[in-house]
Amino acid sequence: MTARILVVDDIPANVRLLEVRLLAEYFEVLTATNGMDAIETCENGKVDVVLLDVMMPDMDGFEVCRRLKSDPATSHIPVVMITALDQVSDRVRGLEAGADDFLTKPANDLQLMTRVKSLVRLKTLTDELRLRASTTRNIGIEELLSRNFASADTTPKVLLIDERKSSFERVQKMLRGTADLDIATDPHAGFFQAAETPYECVMISTAFADFDPLRLCSQLRSLDRTRFVPIILLAQEGEEGRIIRGLELGINDYLMRPIDQQELTARLRTQVRRKRYNDQLRASVTQTIEMAVTDALTGLHNRRYLDSHLQTLFDRAVARRRPLSMMITDLDRFKTINDAHGHDGGDEVLREFARRLRKNVRGIDLACRFGGEEFVVVMPDTDGAVAEKVAERIRAEIALMPFAVGHDGKTIEVTVSVGVSSVLKGVDTVAGLMKRADLALYEAKSAGRNRVVAKAA
Repeated sequence: MTARILVVDDIPANVRLLEVRLLAEYFEVLTATNGMDAIETCENGKVDVVLLDVMMPDMDGFEVCRRLKSDPATSHIPVVMITALDQVSDRVRGLEAGADDFLTKPANDLQLMTRVKSLVRLKTLTDELRLRASTTRNIGIEELLSRNFASADTTPKVLLIDERKSSFERVQKMLRGTADLDIATDPHAGFFQAAETPYECVMISTAFADFDPLRLCSQLRSLDRTRFVPIILLAQEGEEGRIIRGLELGINDYLMRPIDQQELTARLRTQVRRKRYNDQLRASVTQTIEMAVTDALTGLHNRRYLDSHLQTLFDRAVARRRPLSMMITDLDRFKTINDAHGHDGGDEVLREFARRLRKNVRGIDLACRFGGEEFVVVMPDTDGAVAEKVAERIRAEIALMPFAVGHDGKTIEVTVSVGVSSVLKGVDTVAGLMKRADLALYEAKSAGRNRVVAKAA
């Protein structure tokens, strides 16, 4: 696994020790001996994980972490604080500063490397989402990152899977008012509950009498619906091997019993914050893709989507020897509507036409705005005769029902010309299908408009 790790410590011997460990795992290592250099390196270079000492002159690690996490350009970089401080209050302080983990010196080699690899995987996922979002359109990542995802008015929904009553009641008490907590005492039922409910975190106890908790972790990671849900393992002292294996399987964090309330809430807050950020990125990418293939005015698919999807529908129809038809519609004398009622009036007509068009075709039909006042409908499993009847129904409804324009309730008469074509038996192409429909539309226009013409060949 290749990644760039920044080691920040004012003691050269500590820097060298971590550098040797990381190089042995084939990581690229950057170093800094003070907080300002560390912040500058994160701002200017590609850093995947920061290993940050706490006790440094001028600016301690807590302040460095706070500054990194408050800057939209660096807040997504995982930070692991490594320090000789070993009190729970120190861990909580680090987590509240935004750290993703807090390890006490001397850090166990295997535990440290497993944690780093886990965070590198998480950072890679976030980087991919950020890249997709930023390359599709400007979604305002800075604004997104500056939001307080863990604010009091957005209580996270959390599942705890733990069969011991005394244990889950203790956690329940600790998280009262902090999380909307559900309890599952059976691991099999807990798995299905996690899959069916949009939890923002799943906590799993290791103290099952007859079940391996890591199997549950693995199952959650293998299911699409729970692949990105944060998992926190609640472990016992002496279970370091199980924790390391869990990190390799994809758990996000862990807590050792006896559980401290402040540390529990701080770690939960960290996981929920990161999940919400990644969820926002995914939603933005999805929205961007939808916007790229949707006509903003009418809500129909646009020409870009038609160009990419028509060939698929055509190939499927030919392979299955099923009919496929197409109609191209054009609003008659649309320029005069724009001239008389302005572009706002023209837009109202286009939106209403799209609404009527959608109402008169099936869900499996592909309705698109081709451009301007032209619309295309592709109809799978529809022969030419049926397609012509559908086109005539649409034409008649447009002609018979005037369109409202403006706020005064004024209506205008609108007509439409339609050209229809169907896939030919034998050799045919998408270009041929489109050309025949276009020629049919031209004939409808030339013959006086407000009519349907079908082109068989």
